[in-house]
Amino acid sequence: MENNTLNFFYVAKVFGSFLLRFWWIILPTAFYYVFKFLWFDYIAGYSADSFVAGKKFTILEIIPPREIERGPKIMESFYTGISATLSNPDNIKTYIEGALFPDRFSMELVSEEGKVHFYVRTETKHKNLIEAQIYAQYPGAEVIEVKDYCDRLPKVVPNKNWDIWGADFEFIKDNAYPLKTYDKFEESITGEMIDPLSTLLETMGTLGPGQHVWLQFVIQPLSEKWSKEPAQQAVHDKITGRATAPTKGHWDHMMDVLFSLGPALFSKIEFGKSEAKEQQPLEFRLTPAERDTLKDVEEKLGRNCFKTKMRLILIGRKENFDKAKVAAVIGAIKQFNDIHANQVKPEDMTKTYANVINIESRSDIRKPSCSSRSRQPAACGTHRSDCGLFLKKRYANSAWCRESPNGSTRLWFLHISTRVLYVGTGYYGY
Repeated sequence: MENNTLNFFYVAKVFGSFLLRFWWIILPTAFYYVFKFLWFDYIAGYSADSFVAGKKFTILEIIPPREIERGPKIMESFYTGISATLSNPDNIKTYIEGALFPDRFSMELVSEEGKVHFYVRTETKHKNLIEAQIYAQYPGAEVIEVKDYCDRLPKVVPNKNWDIWGADFEFIKDNAYPLKTYDKFEESITGEMIDPLSTLLETMGTLGPGQHVWLQFVIQPLSEKWSKEPAQQAVHDKITGRATAPTKGHWDHMMDVLFSLGPALFSKIEFGKSEAKEQQPLEFRLTPAERDTLKDVEEKLGRNCFKTKMRLILIGRKENFDKAKVAAVIGAIKQFNDIHANQVKPEDMTKTYANVINIESRSDIRKPSCSSRSRQPAACGTHRSDCGLFLKKRYANSAWCRESPNGSTRLWFLHISTRVLYVGTGYYGY
């Protein structure tokens, strides 16, 4: 016990001497990261000519032709087209202009008192790109520039007449695990596609006067390097049973040195030993469900993905505000959940609710922030981690197309394409 105490004081003395000698290096380095965070916040979101304030958006309503004899797979070309907008800003744009994230788009499914609309919120400079991609896949569709539907409702909610419920969504598992995509809704016997959106659309179509539901998907294209990052590869290695060492950063290495300094001075250094284990071939080690999951993960990591923020908003007059609609919409979204792969759920941090004490007043504190974020979905967030889910474009297609009763496809509700369901998902907190 006495030796351990002496070791502790010795290490503390060495560490103190180190700080006294090199404070002129340590403190500026620490303050640099604090200054960098505050500077990015200022130039990206708070200055008069900030990066976010300089973005101009256009709202396009998509009105599809009544019948389209094409399947949902063609929408993958749409997402591939908009992924071409990805650009990596140079140091001048990043540190001087505050360009902290690439251009974003917002795919929005909106019900206004039972009337369902699909909108694409895009930067004005990409308006022609969106129109060209829609017309290329659906020549008979109409693309109309409209006013922002958010402006038809009070800017400050809640108030004495209006109330709001809202939440962002998050993945339950790591981002590399995919959701159920449109190809999983095909009837195995007849070959017909089961419409996964009929429940959602019928629910949104039954809203009464003064009731509004907004389902927003803010998407940001991801570089192909995303699938090669250690976090994604770790998921693949976990399924296949490959042993991988945990990735350590600079801080982890510094702490290892610091905590190993004392024991290294007074005891013998021992190095860990690795033992090779013989394993059966992969096809014999995985269960059928694991094989399917591995196939889906590899497919997702091999496709263009988007960082996505998925948000659900219910706004309505207080006299007929019905939260049961929220449960119905979330239930429809859960059709895309896969227990063996991935699932989405409302994120507690953004949900407008509270428990135990002062429930109503604590809920009201969250509501104005939720309302503000939903009004500028594609411009919100000043940090690189401001989007929510990582979705592949095939999942996005699952919500963009709906099967009509006679077997033809109607481009009705281009549903999901990034903290997003941040397509590909799980990044930012708008």
